[in-house]
Amino acid sequence: MCLSIPAKVISVDGNMAKASVGGTIINAGLHLVEDVKEGDYVLIHTGYALEKISEEEAIETLKLIKELDELDESLGNESAGT
Repeated sequence: MCLSIPAKVISVDGNMAKASVGGTIINAGLHLVEDVKEGDYVLIHTGYALEKISEEEAIETLKLIKELDELDESLGNESAGT
């Protein structure tokens, strides 16, 4: 199973982009996705954009990831007390 994370494209230079993931700027290869431009949202895995997605999909996915992180923290706190 692979996990990709939504990122907003900040700039494009050829086959490379700078993208924001939760405020962190990363470099991402655009070799697998066509017609990516500034302002687009992409799913990134291991430094490569895999697919363009809508802003709504990106927001919903980031929300779900945050909920999973909060659940993981909650479960970790429960097991630490036992």
